[in-house]
Amino acid sequence: MAGFSQANPFARRESHNVQAIWTYKVLTILTYLLVVITSVNYTFAHPNDDKKHWRNTIWGQNKAFPTPFALNALMGSLYWLALFLSQIAYMWHLFSKNGDHVQAAASVGSHFIFNNLLQFGWIMLFVRGHFFWSEFILVVNFFNLSALYFRHNTYARAIHVPAVSGPLAWTFIALYWNGAIAVNAHILPARILANVAIWGILVYGLFFLIIFKDYTMGFALSYLTAALGVGQFFTKTIAFQWIFAFTIMATLFVATLLIAIPGIFGKEISFRRDQSVVSADQERAPLLDDN
Repeated sequence: MAGFSQANPFARRESHNVQAIWTYKVLTILTYLLVVITSVNYTFAHPNDDKKHWRNTIWGQNKAFPTPFALNALMGSLYWLALFLSQIAYMWHLFSKNGDHVQAAASVGSHFIFNNLLQFGWIMLFVRGHFFWSEFILVVNFFNLSALYFRHNTYARAIHVPAVSGPLAWTFIALYWNGAIAVNAHILPARILANVAIWGILVYGLFFLIIFKDYTMGFALSYLTAALGVGQFFTKTIAFQWIFAFTIMATLFVATLLIAIPGIFGKEISFRRDQSVVSADQERAPLLDDN
């Protein structure tokens, strides 16, 4: 078992040796460039291989399949632009002269690299119209990022947002979006089911706000739900979906502010009983450490 743990790149470690750090540096940069270049390319161009009537750009597929979870293309693109830029800050930690920063960044490195590879695979399948396979990729990545979150949710925002909460929030929303396209959710029963399923976003967001007090997940999910609401408003104005989306967005945003503002000023809202003794070397609460 010890040998397997050493060979497992996803095993939790207290520290990483020099060789492992350099491996993370190289693979992180390569996979980051891979997904950025692929995302930009297929935002503006469709693939030239596979069946012609299946091929489209990323947002071309969104327009071609106006499901109850179709997003606003501009807002979705801006989310990814902000996420890609924030990931530069994460990669900077791998090259920092501060050993603690390097070790923290390396601790999430395997999951981040795997996320990049899965995101690349999702794009390649999605733009070619292989929606069931692309949904499978999203499911795998959802478990990858969820495992990352539950094991490493105490790092500084500069690591947590670009490597953990930002990609996880997107993947959760993409499961709805891609899944609705895969099942061709246009008929009335599918739209009624979508009116119910959309409330899962609120439940998911409140889970992170209440249990982990993670306002970065709250802000990310509220923004992506707003992108869903705008997309639905211009897709089907006479419908409940965009009204539900904006209601969920507003609820998440207000709840996030209630968590974020006291946390920023050091007055954290507690949903649990106070503990009489706290270890001095206990890991700090998530997202309150800016180092």
